[in-house]
Amino acid sequence: MRTRWILALVVTLVLAGCSSGGGRDDGPVTLRFQSLAWQDESVRANKELVREWNATHPDIKVQYVQGSWDSVHDQLLTSFEGGEAPDIIHDASDDLADFAYGGNLADLTDLLPDRLKSDIPARSWETTTFGDGVYGVPFLQEPRVLVANATWLKKSGVRIPTPEKPWSWAEFRRITDRLGGKGRFGVAWPLKEPVSATLNLSLSAGGQLFHRGADGRVTVRFQAGDEVVPRTVHDQVNTDRSASPTTLGSGGSDTLPGFFGGKYAMVPLGFSYRQQITQQAPKGFDWQVLPAPAGADGLAQGVSPQTLSVAEDSPHKREAVAFLDFLLRPANMVRLALGDWMLPTGTQALKDPTLHTAKDDWATGTALAAHLRPAPAQSVRGYPEWKDKVATPAFQEYYSGAIGLDELRRRLERDGNLVLARYQR
Repeated sequence: MRTRWILALVVTLVLAGCSSGGGRDDGPVTLRFQSLAWQDESVRANKELVREWNATHPDIKVQYVQGSWDSVHDQLLTSFEGGEAPDIIHDASDDLADFAYGGNLADLTDLLPDRLKSDIPARSWETTTFGDGVYGVPFLQEPRVLVANATWLKKSGVRIPTPEKPWSWAEFRRITDRLGGKGRFGVAWPLKEPVSATLNLSLSAGGQLFHRGADGRVTVRFQAGDEVVPRTVHDQVNTDRSASPTTLGSGGSDTLPGFFGGKYAMVPLGFSYRQQITQQAPKGFDWQVLPAPAGADGLAQGVSPQTLSVAEDSPHKREAVAFLDFLLRPANMVRLALGDWMLPTGTQALKDPTLHTAKDDWATGTALAAHLRPAPAQSVRGYPEWKDKVATPAFQEYYSGAIGLDELRRRLERDGNLVLARYQR
């Protein structure tokens, strides 16, 4: 009897030791929230919301951890392998596929509240759905737009496009040709990272590039719709000389001094660049936001929304999702969107009057929200390697004029499919 009693006591103590340290008897649960917010307004909004949560939830404390977009993929790889991933992970949807399929992220399908599920459109949920699971909440999105020198365009007399009547890609090329000359250019393409911009804008022309077969395998096929945007950029740079060749290797911020200095009439940029422009533009500089050109599929455009995920190894998944539900309430989602100068995915948040003002052209960007679609590479395993080793150098050489369209197609298809095949064995 004594032996059985001692054994029962030992088992009880072991089980107690294995229980979650976040139980109510052991003090509050602590969740680590790794945020990639970097602009001052965005960091401030995130930290304020964390403080508000902590002030009203004494049993579930959230610890804010600052991450970086520049290193998040490798950092997450290391933290997952070491068993030290944050509970709540801020990332972008096009970075999730390998983590989702690799079992690093929690399937949120049965954890998400109905309010959040219904508020975000199905097309946005597609960006975080891999197989039969949902591995993140898409909450901020950013259309690509044309930021234009308004004074220059008005003096030229060209037709000013609107979301209701955008330029076609052919018209865009003609107008940039008309605006260029005498050492000035109609457009400056900042294509240091050319793949995402090219693929996402190509949706407007019917481009898809990645095609999934009945067996679930993905192959690259560079077809007519995929050619429209690359050929436009190539011809603006190499044939019309209406696009600056020197900005092809630049990031978006690198083009702003030349834009302010009157060297370029337009720069294709993400919608959030408006913040930098308002901060850096010379006094009296008149700028405006125009929709990106439209093609056979109208203003359709690919996006990879910012996402919030929960680590599979987190012992506090339900508590983490409760925090996400708070963080992404409509009013809070608006605060996050304003802080990042981006658009919320939530339908209720998108109705907020502050996102429909003429000031800083918020209304132009919001009008594009209904046309945003999942980026073509969204669920493609091996996309990061394909992008870095195959697509980026191929597009860079094509845009510079070093190779032709046939060679671009050969590299994207032949070399690209060899890379993807390794991830689909």
